Amino acid sequence: MRDVLDRLLAWWQAGESVAVGTVVATFDSAPRPPGAVMLVGPELEVVGSVSGGCVEGAVYQLGEEILGSGEPVLQRYGVSDESAFAVGLTCGGIIDVFVEKVDRMSFPELAEVATDIAEGRPVAVATVVAHPDPKRIGRRLIVRPEGQSAVGGLGSDRADDAVLDDARGLLANGRSETLEYGPDGQRRGEGMRVFVSSYAPVPRLLVFGAIDFAAAVGRLGAFLGYRVTVCDARAVFATASRFPFADEVIVDWPHRYLSGEATAGRIDDRTVICVLTHDPKFDVPLLEVALRLPQVAYIGAMGSRRTHDDRLKRLREAGLTEDEVARLSSPIGLDLGARTPEETAVSIAAEIIAQRWGGAGQRLSAAAGPIHH
Repeated sequence: MRDVLDRLLAWWQAGESVAVGTVVATFDSAPRPPGAVMLVGPELEVVGSVSGGCVEGAVYQLGEEILGSGEPVLQRYGVSDESAFAVGLTCGGIIDVFVEKVDRMSFPELAEVATDIAEGRPVAVATVVAHPDPKRIGRRLIVRPEGQSAVGGLGSDRADDAVLDDARGLLANGRSETLEYGPDGQRRGEGMRVFVSSYAPVPRLLVFGAIDFAAAVGRLGAFLGYRVTVCDARAVFATASRFPFADEVIVDWPHRYLSGEATAGRIDDRTVICVLTHDPKFDVPLLEVALRLPQVAYIGAMGSRRTHDDRLKRLREAGLTEDEVARLSSPIGLDLGARTPEETAVSIAAEIIAQRWGGAGQRLSAAAGPIHH
């Protein structure tokens, strides 16, 4: 919902009603993940996407109906054997889309949720998308981390308690998912489906080394949705004018900055670290810190094979274990034959994406089986 939140909030604040279609489950080669949202506005304008174009027309018609009826609907879309080009996903996937009317009365907590998202505070919205009792469909529970009270309710204390625990687990991992329970929140049973949409802070990309390759990597990282930080100890190179896409440019010794961020709790298992200094006095102390962090998504370091071998020797001499050294992606990136900083940035981003989703990094035309893992 991040992509459409500003438009949704503006309509909500103006007292308008909006049909909101949310992908709550996907199967096979679905093009958009759970949590993707499409809006049908009060003047029947469309914002966002749930399928990249495959079923938008059908969701639009359903949204128009729901703006009139006010009754939420959980609808499944996919390709039928009889007509692969009928309304459905021609890529072969299946998606479940929950379409509801959102306004001040149905979602009074929206402004608070939007503020949390804008200010980087973790928050999740748990919505009943299927239930034997139609009156409970659309009920919400606003979930925040441990120690903070939940807001709203799903129809019973038992249901609230069950979903609260599970939703906090999903929120901690930044995952959105549909959960199933018995009608009153029973752990064993079926009938109540609850979609938990998690809004964790935007993942971070830390780029160390204020060089031309850093500019390309950071620019692509921002495009991919990361909060980008560029750090270098040399003030003459680490300037905002050289890195206008970056959310922040830091002048500090890289290892000292990373240690401080880790101590402050601003490094998590979604954080990506790219070490582009290829200077031992910077990158070895930095990698000593990075490779000992308990949770990080990716650590890559630029350099030639000779630089890589020398770096590994220095890290081992500094006391790092083989398991710690094995976390390092070096030389950084996939073998794309890249030459320019921009091409190299693509190879680095490709390795980050492949590691995140378990991709092999080979040509899809040479592979068999499903495209999406």
